[in-house]
Amino acid sequence: MKESIREHRLNRVVVAACTPKTHEGIFMDTLQSCGLNKYLLEMANIRNQDSWVHSEDPGQATDKARELIRMAVSRAGTLNPLQEKVITVNQRALVLGGGVAGMNAALGLADQGYEVVLVEKEKQLGGMANRLTFTIEGDDVQTYLKGLMERVTTHPLIQVLTQALVVGFSGFQGNFTTEVLVGPGPYQRKINHGVTIVATGASEYRPREYDYDQSEKVMTQVELARHLKEQGAQNLNRVAMIQCIGSRNEENPNCSRICCQSAIKNALKIKKLNPEAEVFIFYRDIRTYGLLETYYKEAREQGVVFFRFDPESPPQVAQAEDGLVLTFRDLILDRDLQLKVDLLALSAGMVANENEELASIVKLAQTAEGYFMEAHVKLRPVDMATEGIFVCGSAHSPKLIKETIAQAQAAASRATTFLSRKQLTLSAVIAQVKGDLCAACLICVRSCPYGVPRINAQGFSEIDEALCHGCGICAAECPAKAIELNWYEDDQLLCKIDTLLEGAL
Repeated sequence: MKESIREHRLNRVVVAACTPKTHEGIFMDTLQSCGLNKYLLEMANIRNQDSWVHSEDPGQATDKARELIRMAVSRAGTLNPLQEKVITVNQRALVLGGGVAGMNAALGLADQGYEVVLVEKEKQLGGMANRLTFTIEGDDVQTYLKGLMERVTTHPLIQVLTQALVVGFSGFQGNFTTEVLVGPGPYQRKINHGVTIVATGASEYRPREYDYDQSEKVMTQVELARHLKEQGAQNLNRVAMIQCIGSRNEENPNCSRICCQSAIKNALKIKKLNPEAEVFIFYRDIRTYGLLETYYKEAREQGVVFFRFDPESPPQVAQAEDGLVLTFRDLILDRDLQLKVDLLALSAGMVANENEELASIVKLAQTAEGYFMEAHVKLRPVDMATEGIFVCGSAHSPKLIKETIAQAQAAASRATTFLSRKQLTLSAVIAQVKGDLCAACLICVRSCPYGVPRINAQGFSEIDEALCHGCGICAAECPAKAIELNWYEDDQLLCKIDTLLEGAL
């Protein structure tokens, strides 16, 4: 392609191939290497929009490919070179959240020589990990956490702010400004930084089921693990565990992923401490994903008994003088059974922390369950929709500690791709306002998901090109047609329609 551009002195390029989502950047770089403006490129997506959807009719697929290419050629003739803005990068990172994810992300950046400010809303670092004891593999969480906190607090490039709350956020990739209230004063501080990593964590669901708050014999798996560490299992003869507490219901339809392995981890620990103890696990589906299946197999071999129950008729629990009585339906025997136990462990799921205020301030997308949402589950798994902001740990979704560490390192690695450059080139695909047509109706201000447009002193809408994401919503909504999106201007789109309908009307 480079040889053809140079030989024929081309001034526009049309590529008929697959999706621009994955390959547009490659072809743009090709144009730039030959001295052409990279926005003089048009792609016809004859894979996703043609060959894939018409795989059973090659003839019609070929005809459609011709039409798509004709439309692309027509648009190419309307393209104009666009100039991109270059900005300097503030080579400092802000990490929101001081749990395992936040601390690992901070270390990942600081060990590469970048200054990091770590903001934690609680009095101490550690987050949810402060309540954990051991992993299913047998690793001591508190020993690991103590070493991690010591590395963070003594690192010369990491500044830790505890009892800190984000109250303001502005700027764009490479040049963010975050306002933080730091206690116990409190005093307000402005932090200038180039990237942001969100690692605000999650919490254990506090059960409302099975008289959790009314009986010392009913506890969560996290509390049971603490009990086993501090008091052992010699006083436990019969233990029952009920899965999917706070998960896979109307309020939280998703699986929390960690509950099954938590139950099996504690069941194996009980068996190790007291081999004579009986452990019964009541489940809907056992989901020990990946290599954790080996621990499920080991639990069965150790004598842990698994009873499957129908979600429409879960086990019932009643108080007894010296314990608890479970009544449940055995699906194999097809009859009701009763089981007297010393202790009931509830496998409580995870719930997102209350992040609505932070999401509103920083303008971050959330799932229906309150977790922060990545830009693309496969192509950009730790990036958020706003460039320069990344997510990791259980702020993103429920996960194990080893998964949290891996994702934190991934977020730090992605953040490094920004911080390693002294300058960033912003996309030229941004919205432009024709001030003489603008009626200051505020529709663009209300419709922009990133809050970019504002009414300036002259009385018309103004869009900061450094903040604009090029989504085009404001251009589509503007009733006066005062806003156009570069590279997607009206004539550049209408000419494709005219070409498609040529001869048909």
